[in-house]
Amino acid sequence: MPNMVELIKTVSIAAVEESKPVAVHFGTVLNASPLRIQVEQRLTLEQPFLVATQAAKQLAPGDKVILLRMQGGQRYIVLDKEASPAE
Repeated sequence: MPNMVELIKTVSIAAVEESKPVAVHFGTVLNASPLRIQVEQRLTLEQPFLVATQAAKQLAPGDKVILLRMQGGQRYIVLDKEASPAE
């Protein structure tokens, strides 16, 4: 049987994960206008759920982007394009 400290740690970690804290994700631009980004095989984000920064305004299909999932997991900030290895 786990001791009280371990039980409190487990419950605390579960509570933080359940709140969907800010997280970094990577995606691929499917369409530039209206903006659509595929984050995972089963998750495609569209305009109402995306907040584009000025640096991310010039995106093209196929671009790899860096995203921040906002607290709660409903909206994503498109930070910038990933740099290609040659850059």
